[in-house]
Amino acid sequence: MRARGAKVTDICIIVVSADDGVQPQTNEAIAHAKAARVPVVIAINKVDKEGANPERVMQELSQIGLMPEMWGGDTPMVQISALKGENVDELLETVMLVAELLELKANPHRNAKGTVIEACLDKAKGPLATLVVQNGTLNKGDILVCGEAFGKIRAMYDDRGSLVDQAAPSNAVQIIGLNNVPLAGDEFESVDDLDVARERANARADAMRIERINAKAGEGKVTLSSIAASISSGNQVGIDTHGLNIILKVDFQGSIEAIRQAIQALPQENVSLRFLLQAPGDVSLSDVDLAVASEGIVFGFNVKAPGSVKKYAKQKSVEIRLYKVIYDLIDDLRNAMEGLLDLAEEEVPLGSAKVRAVFSSGSGKAAGCMVTTGKVVEGCNVRVLRKGKEVYVGTLDSLRRVKETVKEVGAGLECGIGVDDFDDWEEGDVLEAFNTVKKARTLEEASATVTAALKGAGVQV
Repeated sequence: MRARGAKVTDICIIVVSADDGVQPQTNEAIAHAKAARVPVVIAINKVDKEGANPERVMQELSQIGLMPEMWGGDTPMVQISALKGENVDELLETVMLVAELLELKANPHRNAKGTVIEACLDKAKGPLATLVVQNGTLNKGDILVCGEAFGKIRAMYDDRGSLVDQAAPSNAVQIIGLNNVPLAGDEFESVDDLDVARERANARADAMRIERINAKAGEGKVTLSSIAASISSGNQVGIDTHGLNIILKVDFQGSIEAIRQAIQALPQENVSLRFLLQAPGDVSLSDVDLAVASEGIVFGFNVKAPGSVKKYAKQKSVEIRLYKVIYDLIDDLRNAMEGLLDLAEEEVPLGSAKVRAVFSSGSGKAAGCMVTTGKVVEGCNVRVLRKGKEVYVGTLDSLRRVKETVKEVGAGLECGIGVDDFDDWEEGDVLEAFNTVKKARTLEEASATVTAALKGAGVQV
């Protein structure tokens, strides 16, 4: 969202707290402004607060490449107090001066053009879009093409929620009248005819549909996941691939971008996420039907699910998860992904024994052993090593001590050991006893397993 904001603005005002100083989000905002090559004005806020240290803030900013003008640099910095209104006029004058030096101009006597900042679906008003006018003047009643959406403006609201009839360049307004919700970041333009708007919007929708089809077709290309699936089919142990179908409903279109960005950080070599639907608006019955058809999960961020929808979802055994905090959503999504992973087997050592004699027992042979460390337990797994090399892995079937069947034998004691499918014992063999337990894996552990298997198969990663 910061990147999108930097791209649609002419001057970036970055507010830094005088008591907290430069924070990670400050660095991120500055990086986006530099990437978009937008001039920066720094507002050092809360200078009236106890513990404020504007000089330290300027020092920190200078260390990341923003040298204050008062120190001979080229970055305007104004010390303000938003609470008391101190130096706010000076900040506005600084912005106007930067705009004048850059000769930033717009023609108010032409059809309006600009960018969608945010969009959502309101139950009462329908699609709402927040636009910033970058050129021309936007009027109530204008016909807009806005990405895949189009329509005639029925109402416009300013930043205070008051109805307005016009929006000049650099103003932001919220409009009603589009046929559907546009995407945050879409460009809009005012046109003279509704048929022209419909034609352009349909052409844009067709182009986007082809892009989505091509993206789906690209899912069949060779990727780490597809190679891992091939290796898995070749009986490579520990590799499993799954897909998790997601229906995502959010309050604003921009929330989708933020959530998708956060999700990209999750390793997806083993569990791939498929977003079947990502749209603004409350959870509906059709969302539940889609989840039923796809065996998916409905995730909602800052939206509601009406009681009738929750009841229908319960009847259809569909899970609806609603969140107010994005980090909670990401954590639960991670847990859901990890829940799809196959459990990992882990060996728990019990003890070891050394074969001192071999004797016949019934139809086979048994090993007379001395337990050297730990213990040997009836029914445990055993590994037989001969001169350091593994010759057998299986399950201990018979454990005796002085002709009596026992459940376990500890270190320093002798015992007789037998297994049904192995009788090639030799004196000096070492027997390792262990149990196998299953435990859940993290996405990072599963991803490491895939990478190791790929390298083992000679695949460059």
